[in-house]
Amino acid sequence: MENHPVEVSIIIPNYNYARFLQQRIESILAQTYTDYEIILLDDASTDDSVSILNHYKTNSCVTCLEINSVNTGSPFAQWQKGISLSRGKYIWIAESDDAAESSFLEKAVSVLNQHPHASFCFLGSHCIDEKGNQLSTDFDRWTSRQLRHSNNMGVFDGEDYIKHNLYWRNYIYNASGVVFRKQCFEQIKDLSCFSMRYSGDWLFWIEMARQGMVLEVYEKLNKFRLHNVSATKKAQKTGEGVREDVYIINKIEQFLLNIGKQRKTVRHGSFYKEIKRLKVSTETKEELLSCLVSSLKSKSSDYYIERFNKNFSWLLPWLITRDKDRL
Repeated sequence: MENHPVEVSIIIPNYNYARFLQQRIESILAQTYTDYEIILLDDASTDDSVSILNHYKTNSCVTCLEINSVNTGSPFAQWQKGISLSRGKYIWIAESDDAAESSFLEKAVSVLNQHPHASFCFLGSHCIDEKGNQLSTDFDRWTSRQLRHSNNMGVFDGEDYIKHNLYWRNYIYNASGVVFRKQCFEQIKDLSCFSMRYSGDWLFWIEMARQGMVLEVYEKLNKFRLHNVSATKKAQKTGEGVREDVYIINKIEQFLLNIGKQRKTVRHGSFYKEIKRLKVSTETKEELLSCLVSSLKSKSSDYYIERFNKNFSWLLPWLITRDKDRL
C-alpha cells in the first residue's frame, strides 16, 4: 500500500464484535469525506471477527490490520496502539460496535480546520440497540444553554471545559463521537490513562482538553450502541471504577488550582452519594470511603452539602450543582 499522507486516521479497535463489524466498517466507507486511512485492530477475539476483518484488509483505504494473539484486557491499550500506527493529522477512534451518519467525518474535519487551536471536536449521538434500532435514550442532554450557541457549535477554552464539565463527569461519553488532533495528543506527558481499565477515556479527554480548545457540535451524527452488559455497568455495580474516578479528580485538583471551594466540596459530596448507593458489601464501601478521604481529603459533611445544593439550587441561584455548572 502506498505511504501517501492522509488527513484522518480512523482506528477501529475490536474485541468480539463480529456481529457489528460490517455495519461499522461500511458506515466509514460511506463517509462523504474520503481523505482517510483505516487501521483495523483485533484484541484476540474468540468470535468470527478476524474473518470479517480479513475480508476488508484488501480495501484500498485499509493501511493496517493488527491481530493480537493475547487479549490485553484494556480497550485503552488498543487506542494507544492504533495512535502509534496512525499517519493522519486527525484521529477518529471508531469503536467497532458503533456506526455513523455519512456526513460525520466531513463535519468534524471542517470545524477542526476552522479552529486550528482546537484539540478535539465532539459530536452528538443517536443511541441504538443491538439490532441498530434508534432508542429514545439521550446522553447529550443539550439544554437551551448549549443550543443557543451560534452555528450550532460551542467553542470552549480547554481548562474551562475541564473545570465546568469534565470535573463533574465524562461528558465525552463515546469515543466514536470524537475526532482529535494528533499533534495535541503528542503533547500529553502523562499517559496513565492507557493503563486504566474503566475510566481511561475520561482521563484521556481531560488530558486532550489541556492541550487546546474544545469544540462541541450540536448535531447527532454519531450512532452509539448500548448493550445490556458493559465494562462501565460492571464498574458501577461493583465499585471497581470508583477508585479510578477518584484518581482522576485528584489529578484535576492538582493541576487546576482555580476550582473553588464550593465546587470542590460538592464534587466530593457526589462521591459519597455514589458510594452510599452502590450495591456492594459494607466492607467494600468502607474501603472506597477510605480511598476518598485519603486521596481528596474529603469529609462526610461534603455529602450533606451536595444534597443541600441539589435540592435548593432552584431557590438559591448561587449554589453550584453539576447541571448548573455545565458550559
